[in-house]
Amino acid sequence: MRSDVSGQHTTTPESELPSELPRGFLSSLLLSYFGLYLAVLTPVMVSMAFKLERITESSQHATAALGLVAGSGAIVGMIVHPVTGRLSDRTRSAFGRRRPWILGGTIVGAIGLGCVGLAPNVPLVLIGWCIAQAGLNAAMTAAQAAIADQVPRDQLGRISGLAGVTTPLSILAGSVLVTVLAGDVARFLVPGLVALVLVLPLLVRLDDERFEGAAEPFGPRQFVGSFAFDPRRHPSFSWVMVSRFLVMFGSAGIGTFFPFFLVEKFDLAEDQVTHTVLQVNVATVLCLSLSAPLGGFLSDRIGRRRPFVAVAGLVMATGLALLAFAPTLGAVIAAQGVIGLGLGAFAAVDQALSTQVLPNPEDTAKDLGLLTLAGNLPQSIGPVIAPAIIALGSATALGGYPAWYLFGAVVCLAGAVSVYRVTGVR
Repeated sequence: MRSDVSGQHTTTPESELPSELPRGFLSSLLLSYFGLYLAVLTPVMVSMAFKLERITESSQHATAALGLVAGSGAIVGMIVHPVTGRLSDRTRSAFGRRRPWILGGTIVGAIGLGCVGLAPNVPLVLIGWCIAQAGLNAAMTAAQAAIADQVPRDQLGRISGLAGVTTPLSILAGSVLVTVLAGDVARFLVPGLVALVLVLPLLVRLDDERFEGAAEPFGPRQFVGSFAFDPRRHPSFSWVMVSRFLVMFGSAGIGTFFPFFLVEKFDLAEDQVTHTVLQVNVATVLCLSLSAPLGGFLSDRIGRRRPFVAVAGLVMATGLALLAFAPTLGAVIAAQGVIGLGLGAFAAVDQALSTQVLPNPEDTAKDLGLLTLAGNLPQSIGPVIAPAIIALGSATALGGYPAWYLFGAVVCLAGAVSVYRVTGVR
């Protein structure tokens, strides 16, 4: 996709893309997505909270440590996405430009997860988690770029919708693993090893580009300068970044602090929390599995992206408000289901919209990395500021976690509205 100074986008000619997906590409892509999300989300959803609770002195220390670890890891991921995306775009190897990053990143991620499982204190947990985030985010960046490299434009919504379903499925599988695996080492290392196995089919099926000859000179100055872009020249790309940032900020911290929310509001024990998280994830999987492919299909069929993104953000904001005031565990599960409905449609259609506003087809992975940065940045900011908002909320009749979720709902709603500043795509 190219963009002129007016911000109107032209799509890369369809002849430059395959007329149909390579055989086995879709199934191998979905398996790799599932494996990578399993490795990166399982610790965030449950394992990390209980790991830190066991190696810290109190629940207050565990909450602070969780914010530090999760926020630091998200910052690492935020940086790694565009950097490795740019490097992937320029990689010259006999194995292509995406394969080395998918395989190497997954290996590094698995090593980092093993370090977290073995770590006896918070500093080592922090180091291991940052290593894991660096590797897994590098692999995910290259896998995401494969969609833009391989998928015809009229199938973007459908493929993105199917890819979106892998997120809740991986969370559900991770919840099951946590309940059946004993010990921190297994709970962190096994998801990493599963990811390593599941990316292998994509390495075989991926029709990866191989560039011959030497690359153009590319020193530190050119590398840093390649990330700069003028929002005035690419306004739609910029507004997609803003919209994604706000919507994802609205949902940041739900999974990270959810176990503590259950303990504080409903006085649940650890085994009860893991059981409830499993129930929540089942509801989320069912709802997201419906909305992601349906949203992507309808968006392709109607030829519109913005209305689906806006409505999805509104649904997520509604779910967050319901979660804030949920009086029972049943209401909590229902609220998370509503969030799942919105998140599924948003993930599918926003990914398709993002692919249509990329400034330069030669820098696909780098630009997708910048968009992923917009989605990951809230995951670093959220855990850092959440303890302060929770503390302020605790001093009111509203309560700490309800205040956090209502704050998220307002920000999410702002993101839903901002997508209408995107032009050139309906």
